[in-house]
Amino acid sequence: MKNSENKPNINQHLKKIAATEGMPAHYDEEIDNKVPFWQRFVAGLNEFYHAPYRQTMARAARDEEDFFMLLMFSESLGIDNPASFYTLELQPLFLENFHEWHTRMGMDRCPFDHIGCC
Repeated sequence: MKNSENKPNINQHLKKIAATEGMPAHYDEEIDNKVPFWQRFVAGLNEFYHAPYRQTMARAARDEEDFFMLLMFSESLGIDNPASFYTLELQPLFLENFHEWHTRMGMDRCPFDHIGCC
């Protein structure tokens, strides 16, 4: 037998103490957590500071994506685009998101004849 097998497991010992001391039921779940306390603390602080701005940042990212989609498909919509040569290569990659984009922009039907998404 190895010497380490004879030693009592510290987690089992802490669970016994938690049960006898009348600590909350979730306390023993925290003992099993292998992530060090300081990393959990930093993650909690990070969540505390970023949670109020998550919706604002998601809205800003969506607006930026909407503008990029408009830039990519502007030549097809009849708007002059000086970068149409470069954006033409990206159009097939963004066709998957095109239906969501044009409905979000208020277009009930697809504005293109050659793309049948609706």
